[in-house]
Amino acid sequence: MGRTMLVLAAVSVAALTGTSAAASGSGFEQGRFDRPAVEFADAELRGGLPTDVGLAPEPIAAAAERIARWTGSVPGREHPMYAGAVSLLAHDGVVVHRRAVGHALRYADGAGTELPPGQQVPMTPETRFDIASITKLFTSIAVLQQVEAGAVRLDDPVAAHLPAFAAGGKGDITVRHLLTHTSGLPATVQLWELPPERRIPAVLELAPERPPGGYTYSDPNMIVLGLLVERTSGTPLDRYVAERITGPLGMTATGYNPDPSLPIAATEFQSDPPRGMVRGEVHDENAWSLGGVAGHAGLFSTADDLAVLGQAILNGGEYGGQRILSERAVRSMLDPGAAHGLGFELDQRWYMAGLSAPGTAGHTGYTGTSLVLDPASRSIAVLLTNRVHPSREWGSNNPARQELAQALARALAVPPSKGSASWFADPARAATLTTDPLGPVAGPLRVSFDAFVDSQRDGDGTDPLVLEHSANGGPWRAAALRADGPGAPGGESTSLAGAGHRAWWRVHATVPARPGDQIRLRWRYAPDGRYVGRGVHVDRVLAQDRDATRLDGEREHAALHPDGWTSVPR
Repeated sequence: MGRTMLVLAAVSVAALTGTSAAASGSGFEQGRFDRPAVEFADAELRGGLPTDVGLAPEPIAAAAERIARWTGSVPGREHPMYAGAVSLLAHDGVVVHRRAVGHALRYADGAGTELPPGQQVPMTPETRFDIASITKLFTSIAVLQQVEAGAVRLDDPVAAHLPAFAAGGKGDITVRHLLTHTSGLPATVQLWELPPERRIPAVLELAPERPPGGYTYSDPNMIVLGLLVERTSGTPLDRYVAERITGPLGMTATGYNPDPSLPIAATEFQSDPPRGMVRGEVHDENAWSLGGVAGHAGLFSTADDLAVLGQAILNGGEYGGQRILSERAVRSMLDPGAAHGLGFELDQRWYMAGLSAPGTAGHTGYTGTSLVLDPASRSIAVLLTNRVHPSREWGSNNPARQELAQALARALAVPPSKGSASWFADPARAATLTTDPLGPVAGPLRVSFDAFVDSQRDGDGTDPLVLEHSANGGPWRAAALRADGPGAPGGESTSLAGAGHRAWWRVHATVPARPGDQIRLRWRYAPDGRYVGRGVHVDRVLAQDRDATRLDGEREHAALHPDGWTSVPR
């Protein structure tokens, strides 16, 4: 792990462990992206407006409109992205956005034949969704509860509690291996093809594909953990989740095998196995073959209920006076110093977008669901869609996942380091910020500026911010940069990239020049458009030679010419 990643991890550990604000360079401030929290929250969800908690409403409104449009025709796609969706955003205990769009039931078959309008069912905020693999979070919480009860330890061999699991050379696989998907077990299994009495034994008897240690996301890991909870607690998994997690938290709309009379989003039309249009039964074939209750899938929930679970985690394991985990257990689940969380995914920019950081946690579900928890900003993003209705082949809803998380990141403020505005480059497009010719100079230029960089990870060669210089209209050349501040890369580099530190850097460069030269500078941001961060800000630009200040960006705003950059107050 390089110096940058060490600093990023340290900052995010502070956000979970309650270390002092000085350790991370800032303290939590409502509505701010650059003031990460250094302790758990203490809030119960209530309704409000974005402006009530210091958020800009425009990014949220724009994302909501895009999410709504994706229920219809989508450029470049043959089909809508999903039949319907419910989106929810919360910040510092305030639900600032909740919207339902499209349909819970729209199609009659797998080919996409639309039902008559009178038979289609509109989506509402109360619609229950098959949350698919988000179920794994509940199983993981249950396992940690059993650890806290002393019934199991993370480094226990699983076979110590489930002796049949030792088959196939799995005696060294631990509970931690299953939680972190490092067991070496295969990614999938097809239990529905087996006789009912062979399904659970088949999971326990699976042979590993490799020794423990390497990461392979695996449903069997969580199926086994569900069995482990049942064994150590003496309680069926569905009853355990109801009694120990959803019941105490008041999540009355969350459970396995819901009453079919409730408002439920349809999923896929399945012909193999022949199930027809699946609605009210779990979509995942393995969970269905196990009676709808399994450690990896099977739960149904609403956006509001998942927000309650999210707030309980941001609160350090407690909500509404009910504690489901200790703060210590939550820290262990979301440890940013670990490669993988305990059940929770960490720092996954592909759906967390600008909210991503080493301590950002969450999970997605195959049916089109996602939950993002950002402890640093005390924020929650929930997106529930039925993107597999009527067919899983209709494509991914990842753009919508990214859109919602990015909207919340952009709604959080990054105030200028000085003055009333900074230059901002959105990660959606390349941008250049070019100066007037500076000079004639008396020799080399000392250039300094502030940069707030939230792009992709430092060292991956993508989404760089570079400072380039040109003498007398000649070719552009990159300057060597030295950055100071939390999470800043050590030494010199010709580009700046990184994420998770959420702090301004002071950047210095020396631009070579001969007496009499006319020098132009430009800041170029070149995102690849794949997995974006919140974006890049530049402020407090200063260029000096030995005789004079050639550019003071705070006083000479008109000397900087943007192409893709915008002057913003936050």
